[in-house]
Amino acid sequence: MLAVGLALASALFFTSSYVLNRAAANVGGHWAWTASLRYLITLPLMLPLVHWQGGMGPVWQAIRARPGAWLGWSTVGFVVFYMGLSYAASSGPSWLVAGTFQLTVVAGTLCAPLLYDDERRRIPWQALVVGLVIVAGVLLMQAGHGGGIDRAGWVALVVVAIAAFAYPLGNRGLLLHLERNAGRVPELNATQRVFGLTLASQPAWIVLALYAGAVSGPPPVEQVWMTAGVAVGAGIIATVLFFQATGMVRDKPVPLAAAEAMQGSEILFATVIGVLWLGEAWPSGRSLLGAGLVIGGIVVFSWIAARSATADEREAKALRSARGR
Repeated sequence: MLAVGLALASALFFTSSYVLNRAAANVGGHWAWTASLRYLITLPLMLPLVHWQGGMGPVWQAIRARPGAWLGWSTVGFVVFYMGLSYAASSGPSWLVAGTFQLTVVAGTLCAPLLYDDERRRIPWQALVVGLVIVAGVLLMQAGHGGGIDRAGWVALVVVAIAAFAYPLGNRGLLLHLERNAGRVPELNATQRVFGLTLASQPAWIVLALYAGAVSGPPPVEQVWMTAGVAVGAGIIATVLFFQATGMVRDKPVPLAAAEAMQGSEILFATVIGVLWLGEAWPSGRSLLGAGLVIGGIVVFSWIAARSATADEREAKALRSARGR
């Protein structure tokens, strides 16, 4: 129960990405500032955390050994991922973005054939079925929002779907790189990997910040504070809570599945906070049904993933890494 409680708390803090990004868009903040500021602020905030969790030395050694891999996977897993979430924030309510991003729950499994050349490239049929249910739920949510005729909303759906696949692809790609270079690069824990990806992505964020300044001028003060809130809430607090929760029950399939399934509550948190704070409309009709399908699919998929992960330490490692956002 403690692990589930910590996972639920982490979902609440992860929700800050959707709600505060939407709030930043509402005050006129450019999406490129929202994306770049979050990771420019996160890097110094992570310094004391990574010092406590193994130090920066092994991270820097691993990056220097294979800089191309770190630059490439950080671009996929962090830059493409968060640019998509930030761009979509102005196109629909926070619950819609939160619900669509839950595609990432099955995206890691569906990306397996692109990464692995061993037994891990197999996609379980159960995962495919549950994935189709989640996709159907996302489409219902979008169809119910604005009567399904909001062109910007459908563009945002595609963008968030790309982000949902880019995130686990980048994280699992880095894990595979470290696995194949074991013995030649230091072994890194989850916090060190997240810090390394954040550090390696900094050139891209600096370029994006220069672009944001050129097209929109300096960011509003409110946007800076909101992105700092995301950096602390989602980037630090939520990540630590989730790693702690899943680490406590990593060898117990049922509690692990329950902890993983708590990410479905992000839709509920985003809905309530968006309605009460941002004045967004409650989901109804097809959108409400779609949200229910997404949450139900997450619960079932978490059970399937937890059972297989406890039998395969490499897959468990991928699952733990896939939430360092």
